[in-house]
Amino acid sequence: MRSARTANLLVISLLITCVASQSYTNHTVGDSAGWLFNTSTNTTSANYSKWASTQVFNLGDFLNALDTDTFVYSGGNEINVPLTLAVALTSEVTNYFFSDADDGVQCAQGMAFEISVKHGLGLPPSLNQPPPPPYAEPTVPSTVPKDQAEQFYNRGSRDSFNLRLGVFVLGLLMLM
Repeated sequence: MRSARTANLLVISLLITCVASQSYTNHTVGDSAGWLFNTSTNTTSANYSKWASTQVFNLGDFLNALDTDTFVYSGGNEINVPLTLAVALTSEVTNYFFSDADDGVQCAQGMAFEISVKHGLGLPPSLNQPPPPPYAEPTVPSTVPKDQAEQFYNRGSRDSFNLRLGVFVLGLLMLM
């Protein structure tokens, strides 16, 4: 009886472990060291390539980076104030992440890493959006139609003539 109960508990714990391992993950870049660069010593706070090699990245996971020198337009944040950036992993491809700050010095000093995203559970519904339409080159006429150019030229001449006439009349009125 006791061994049956132990076997049941073992099976239940294995099922919980399997279910728990089948979920989406928030990966904190660099773990507790963060995604930071010390400009005084020109060093990163972590070995990001090594960190990435110890992780398994799947569709629907997020990369979370704590950063202090990123500015998000209309984000209300300030430089040198920590900001967490979240990047959803939405394609089964190899992704490259790097810092281009200081004209690439940070990237050259190791603030870069590469990850391969696997299928995992696939994208959750919240991230499973249709792809954007393919890029289409905007149509621009090679030349301005002749009548449009003539209208612009004639209107400009007429407007400048009217302005000169108005200044002349105003001058005459002031002399009187």
